[in-house]
Amino acid sequence: MKQPAARAGKRIILQSGHEVRLLQGTLELFPSLVADMDAAKDCIQFETYIFDCTASGEDIADALIRAAQRGVDVRLAVDGFGTGPIPAPLRERFDAAGVQLQVFSAVSQLALLLPRHWRRLHRKLCVVDDEVLYCGGINVLDDFYDPNHGALTAPRFDFAVRAKGAVVEQASDNMDKLWWRMRAVHDARNRRISSAVADLRAAGVARTAARLSDAKTRGMRAALLFRDNLRNRARIEKAYLRAIANARQDIIIANAYFLPGRKLRRALILAAQRGVKVRLLLQGKYEYFMQYHASRPVYGALLAAGVQIHEYAPSFLHAKVAVIDAYVEKPWATVGSSNLEPLSLLLAREANVVVEDAEFAQDLHRRLELAMEHEGELMDPQGFASRPLRQRVLDHIASAIMRSLIWVTGNRY
Repeated sequence: MKQPAARAGKRIILQSGHEVRLLQGTLELFPSLVADMDAAKDCIQFETYIFDCTASGEDIADALIRAAQRGVDVRLAVDGFGTGPIPAPLRERFDAAGVQLQVFSAVSQLALLLPRHWRRLHRKLCVVDDEVLYCGGINVLDDFYDPNHGALTAPRFDFAVRAKGAVVEQASDNMDKLWWRMRAVHDARNRRISSAVADLRAAGVARTAARLSDAKTRGMRAALLFRDNLRNRARIEKAYLRAIANARQDIIIANAYFLPGRKLRRALILAAQRGVKVRLLLQGKYEYFMQYHASRPVYGALLAAGVQIHEYAPSFLHAKVAVIDAYVEKPWATVGSSNLEPLSLLLAREANVVVEDAEFAQDLHRRLELAMEHEGELMDPQGFASRPLRQRVLDHIASAIMRSLIWVTGNRY
């Protein structure tokens, strides 16, 4: 009997008239980003979780400084935990050039014991002159370097997009509002109440509606999805659920931290049971013990339903992408910052671009298939079920801790 599709909520509206280009890793992203920032004439808005100037990361810092020196309005927002304290020499260079820097919720590791500090700025966005948007999972962090592990022998596996169209002004507007709210918090803490009130008024000023390109009926269809703790609490997760529910042929998801909740697990299982080929590309070499081991107890049910799980072996997998029905009418693809786990889907600020275009979907599909075939290790269901007792115990302990932490935040997942 054919299984019913999972319920997926309100439909996401994609608009025509976009140009979206897929970029893999910092080797493709950074040169394109630097070229656009060097051509900037008016403004650069930049948000990232990690800002690290090691190796090629310095190219981004230098481009921001050059832009500010020639009079471009440069705003840089970084997460206070992901980035940590900005080194004094870099801070001085930013100040001298006129780069405006704000830190989102600066905290110490000890402060993270309080659940209210778990809401992080995890999205990676850049808008140049209200004309070009960059969005994805790639931090300002060289692909061959990791702050915790040092030099890497193979590049980190991750993606971003360069986009033109209506999503650009939507991103700029959202980033502008967050910028002024952060300014208001900073001014309030320094007892500059009148400035804080002015900042909040600036954050509340609505800009003009996002423009469609002149060719409204041509070009790629796309949408920009935000996840926050106000109006967009479940928008990205619902987009995944609807796309998976509508899948007819093929699903590939590459995700760094994969701990899907009940709805997402059920949607993937139902898709596999109705004959859709479901493949997951997940971390084999992990960055963080907790996220890696907490996710593994859910693998059993997925493998039993026929879902293929490939573990990426050469380096750290950091991608947050998916492609569905790449070779069927109306293919669906997404590239962004949101992992499929509770911290991203329940707490962090995230941003994903959704694209409905055959050429884009097939490009992403080919890259993911190549990674699975040549750089992934296919998980054997029987081997997974018979893994050592010590590993199974660690998996379930990590899972229990993770779910307890979710409960502490007051969320259900």
